[in-house]
Amino acid sequence: MSIAPTNPQSPNWHDEIPSLPIWRFTVEEYHEMIDSGILRSGTPIELLEGWLVRKMIKKPPHELSTGCICDILAELVGPEWHVRNQGPITTDDSEPEPDVSVARGSRRDYVDRHPSPSDIAIVIEVADTSLDHDRGQKKRIYATSRILVYWIVNLQDRCVEVYTKPTASAERPEYADQHVYQSGDRISVFLDEVEVGQLAVDDLLP
Repeated sequence: MSIAPTNPQSPNWHDEIPSLPIWRFTVEEYHEMIDSGILRSGTPIELLEGWLVRKMIKKPPHELSTGCICDILAELVGPEWHVRNQGPITTDDSEPEPDVSVARGSRRDYVDRHPSPSDIAIVIEVADTSLDHDRGQKKRIYATSRILVYWIVNLQDRCVEVYTKPTASAERPEYADQHVYQSGDRISVFLDEVEVGQLAVDDLLP
């Protein structure tokens, strides 16, 4: 199974900029809005490439898959890492909140900041209605930030898309290696490019 490329002529192309005057926020401005209470804790938005983007509504299969991934990874990663559920990652121009990520160290290491891309070994999005977005803008943000491993748990096609080798220096940031794992397959889990175990695709799907 091949991964469908994002079509730049599509009306859903995520690089499209509105014709009206717009304002893009920096990460610092975004944090100031949170600290001042303009954006309340739990508001369903995230900062993506300077845009305030509303997060997708999560259906029960999405929540089930996310929980299963967190539980399985937590048993695998060891004491030098921890698993985060929808925890923010601070990049140069974004603060995405992926469904699951694996971060270096313990939770208490991040008492006064969110992890940066260099702290992240794996980032995972669970995709049903958000599949185009996760293959488009989200993938671009993670590749630009040089996060080494990006998974999309694709609920529509019941597979897991694994992206590795980010090429952030390219004109259009991308992952050089892409592989699709189907039902019955197992996926190797790498932390700092060291394999720590394998997961069954069927265990990650609802």
